[in-house]
Amino acid sequence: MTVPEAIPAATVVLVRDLADAPGIEVLMLHRTSKGAFGGMWVFPGGRVDDEDRHPEDDGDEPAARRAAAREAMEECGLSVDPDEIVLLSRWTPPPIAPKRFATWFFLARVPTGDVVVDGGEIVDHRWLAPLALLDQRDRGEIELAPPTWMTLNALLSARDVDDALARAAAVRPVIHYQTRWCTVDDGAVAMWEGDAGYDTSDVDVEGPRHRLWMLRSGWRFEQA
Repeated sequence: MTVPEAIPAATVVLVRDLADAPGIEVLMLHRTSKGAFGGMWVFPGGRVDDEDRHPEDDGDEPAARRAAAREAMEECGLSVDPDEIVLLSRWTPPPIAPKRFATWFFLARVPTGDVVVDGGEIVDHRWLAPLALLDQRDRGEIELAPPTWMTLNALLSARDVDDALARAAAVRPVIHYQTRWCTVDDGAVAMWEGDAGYDTSDVDVEGPRHRLWMLRSGWRFEQA
């Protein structure tokens, strides 16, 4: 089977401090039911366009930064400086994905200004703490893609925005999540490099774990 090349894309996770407690809130956008990631709650983002690429770029990251900033403006009306956002992770979906986007994830403090969604691709927005979003997904109230879930899970322990940005900047090189997918009786498992079952897509092999269990009873990240 010929696997199509993944489409370059970028997204930016916009965060702000909680008003009355330690922790952060994340800006989530609700996509229309049509198109890629239809009906899901997502971070601002989309594909890297030709206009995002400059001849003087060293590699693909500068274009991804511009794409993330452009999408933030287009989807929620917020102006983000592409040079100040922090690279968080990279994601490549499994070959079985119906539409494959190789996505750069960035993290940024929310800029000043009001969130304005276009009412087309994006129909609503919410500011919520990562834990509240994960709980809503497990109750079936919202739908999240695995990279979104994993990103929110990684932000659970951030004390504030400064802490979240410092932690993201300290992880170099960033993790490149090249996903392997395996179905199980109660759902599916996504595995990444470092998991004992990664090379064979065998969820039962003994050894280290680096995986997300996506079961009907709930989702759970396992790393050991």
